[in-house]
Amino acid sequence: MTAFRAALLDLDGTLLDSIPDLAFAANAMRVDLGMTVLREDVVATFVGKGVDNLVRRSLAGSLDAPDPSAEEFARARESFYRHYHLVNGERAQIYPGVIDGLKHMRDQGLKLAVVTNKPTEFTLPLLQRTGLAGFFDAVVCGDTCVRRKPDPDQVLHACDLLGVEVTEAVTIGDSINDAQAGRTAGTQVLVVPYGYNEGRDVRELDVDGIVDTLVNAAQWVALWNQNQNAAKIAS
Repeated sequence: MTAFRAALLDLDGTLLDSIPDLAFAANAMRVDLGMTVLREDVVATFVGKGVDNLVRRSLAGSLDAPDPSAEEFARARESFYRHYHLVNGERAQIYPGVIDGLKHMRDQGLKLAVVTNKPTEFTLPLLQRTGLAGFFDAVVCGDTCVRRKPDPDQVLHACDLLGVEVTEAVTIGDSINDAQAGRTAGTQVLVVPYGYNEGRDVRELDVDGIVDTLVNAAQWVALWNQNQNAAKIAS
């Protein structure tokens, strides 16, 4: 066991409640296609595996539906992207404890990265508009690597960008995608209970801890590092 030098944080559902913007774009897409709107809490269950999956699920109104035709998907995707560009960051809210938690992590000397399945064209403006961009040393988006979470590629790439070993990093997210990506890559994994886990309880996930806020996550990391340093001295 080694002390942490970096924290890799998911974006939607961990740092930001972006459902109001995502649901608006999804429903505007459905209206464009002559469909009825969906409840915001329903759209929330569709979030987690990238925008294209959100488009497919919103188009079908279901988590488990057959893929649309290529033509239907292309039309829906164009509509969603157009509407989401207009509202991205407009109503998204930073979760309680995020700013203080990030400050606490930074004060501990941790390198910070965002690791998200959201495409770069939405991620960077969203971080700028919400004032979070300055906290992060690296940003890895859904189109940065060949494969997205739950595959480990983005986590491994973030560690490379930060110059840390995977054993020196903790992945912090809100969903099975974050947990699987971090675990497969070889990091420790923390999850928050307030995000978007496709309607599932985070207590079902294979993680090292469930933390109520990012402040609690920062405290968990500080205690871990304190224990590792004490063990090193004792040996």
